[in-house]
Parts: sequence; C-alpha cells; structure tokens
Amino acid sequence: MTPRQKTFALDLPARMDRASFVPSACNAAALGLLALPLPGGRLVLHGPEGAGKSHLGQIWADAHGAARLTGENLAQADIAALGQAPALWLDDAARVAETEAGQTALFHLLNLAAANGAEVLLTARAPARDWGVRLPDLASRLSACTHVALAPPDDALLAAVLEKLFADRQVGIPDTLIPYLLPRMERSLAAAQSLVARLDAEALARGKPIGRALAAELLDGA
Repeated sequence: MTPRQKTFALDLPARMDRASFVPSACNAAALGLLALPLPGGRLVLHGPEGAGKSHLGQIWADAHGAARLTGENLAQADIAALGQAPALWLDDAARVAETEAGQTALFHLLNLAAANGAEVLLTARAPARDWGVRLPDLASRLSACTHVALAPPDDALLAAVLEKLFADRQVGIPDTLIPYLLPRMERSLAAAQSLVARLDAEALARGKPIGRALAAELLDGA
C-alpha cells in the first residue's frame, strides 16, 4: 500500500477576472450585454447557483469602477454616498426583499443612480418578480429593468472550466477523465472548482496521478 504523504492546504483562490472567464452558449447573451452600456442603465442578471453571476458581476464592476455591495447589507449602507458612484453592482440582490428597510434603500438607490446617470447591475438567482418585493414603487422599477437569464453550465462550458482548473494547478490528466466527470458531477462552476481541488489534494496525499479510479472513489463518497 502506498503511504499517504503529508500535504498542505494549497487550495487556489477563485480567479474572478475577464481572462479566467470561459465563454459559452449559456452565458453569451449576458457577456455581450455587459460589454455595452446597460439597457436603460439597469440590468438584472439571474440564474442558478454556480452559473457564473458573481464572476460576470466582478468583471463588469472592474471594468466600470463600480461600487459593490450585497442585498443583505444594503439597508445599512450610505445610500447618498453610493448614489454618487459611477456604477453600482448589487450581488444577491433578492435579499433586499427580506426587510422593509432593504426595499426602501434599493428604491432610493435606483432613483439616485438614475438622476446621476450611473448604471446599476443586480445579480440574483431569480428574476425580480420572484423576490417577494412588497414596496409597489420598487416593484415597478424592478419590473422595468432588463432581465437576462444565465442557463446552468452546459457540457462545453464545464469541460472547458475543468480543463482550465487542472491547467491552473499544473496538473496533468488523462484524456478520458473530463468525459468521465461530466455526467457524474454536480452541474455548477463552484462544484467544478471544488472537485478539482479535492482530486488534486487526494492525488498529492497518495503520491499518485489523477485518474478515473480516484475520481470514481471521490464521487462515490461525495
């Protein structure tokens, strides 16, 4: 039996820049819109967990020097100061609906942004109509926003992401590994990153290369 080697935590941080984003049919529409002035200055980008919303939001915010905040903390933010920013990115935006203060804050923020010509990107898992907003004026403004849906990652995107994640770690893999992983793994970009990290760590611990047998063992034990 091969002894396990002592390993250290070498989990690589997720890169959220444009160079690390993998374009595919499931995100092409969103990527194209974010490269242009937002329609009407406001865009709601929605899709399931792990579809790449936060990555696209980060790319857009970096390109526009946007202020960044989340729906959870908007009610405590300085809305007047945020309203002076050149652009705004609100991630996990649906959480504003959890409190009256959050809804009121977003209503005033959208008004200030419109008055100052600032673009606003909101990212969430669901379209705004499903957030549970109870403030009529806010609901009206959100319904007027352009909505773009991100589909779950398709095979082409997941395969490209897995290949890039292994390459970033300078890990060689057999040609049969990614086709083996695709139908068996959770279908999200976050799951791809976690799986590659686990495979890399386990291969290092065992002092063996990554192959289908190791992948099967980890997937079966997940």
